[in-house]
Amino acid sequence: MRGALGSPWLLAGGLAAIFLGVVVAVLVVAGITVRRRQIARSMAAVEVRRSAPDARLRGTDSPFADRVVGPAFDRLVLIGQRFTAEDQAARLRRRLDLAGNPAGWDVDRIVAYKVLGLLVLGLLGVVIPLLLGRATWAVVLGIGLAVLGYYLPNMALYQAAYNRSEQIQRDLPDSLDLLTISVEAGLGFDAALAQVARNTEGPLAEELFRVLQEMQIGTGRMAALRAMGDRTDVADLRTFVTAIVQADVFGIPIANVLRVQAREMRVKRQQRAEEAAQKVPVKILFPLIFCILPALFVVILGPAAITIAESFGGL
Repeated sequence: MRGALGSPWLLAGGLAAIFLGVVVAVLVVAGITVRRRQIARSMAAVEVRRSAPDARLRGTDSPFADRVVGPAFDRLVLIGQRFTAEDQAARLRRRLDLAGNPAGWDVDRIVAYKVLGLLVLGLLGVVIPLLLGRATWAVVLGIGLAVLGYYLPNMALYQAAYNRSEQIQRDLPDSLDLLTISVEAGLGFDAALAQVARNTEGPLAEELFRVLQEMQIGTGRMAALRAMGDRTDVADLRTFVTAIVQADVFGIPIANVLRVQAREMRVKRQQRAEEAAQKVPVKILFPLIFCILPALFVVILGPAAITIAESFGGL
């Protein structure tokens, strides 16, 4: 009896049952919260059946994604919304703005992915140790993978926002040069912005197009530029926007401001390149110590060690 109770398989089975029980409880709680919505949908479905006798046949002919995947995804969204505070949702929306609001990405989808990652990776973290006979690792690995699955969409969104900000910062000096040349050639500031947006690619061009669209629907130029600075959260771009706003307020010629800003952006780009070059020796230090030097020692000292061992072995 004591051996049965001390069996690691029995312990692992109990832990898996607890984990599955928690998952089922979460699903039940989420189901209770959407009960009223389900009743409303059922009443709407009754009305549809009355008005269309072949509605059931059309439902069976609908794609699998609409019949199964869609409702399951909606349930995940409801679960995530229940456990996501308003400030967390606001931070996700802010991060989406920084990432450029990629197609198919919204707060509900990210929340659903967070719940899906928590359930799937958490379950894998429990099942894999059981299959490998490492039942004692089930709890630790399950909790660790569940936490990783929950925060994995946040990390992907953060990386997308970071990459977009870096791309805007890299494209800004060249775009400012083109903007300066266009203004000095006689174009107005708005026409010069349109010229830069048409002749460049990337997130900065998209932001310039958005500024022009906002100006076309009645938003003021300065307000549209400030909104662009807030959306991108790039320090150099906000500096440029501030300089343009001040030039408009104090009546300073924009061509002079653009020339100064373009020169400063080129200097900053050169400084960032020099800073990155100075960081290279530090970055390669650990790969050099842990990867290259051990192999080098084996190649250099290996034959000598073998010779010494053979010499002492013959004594």
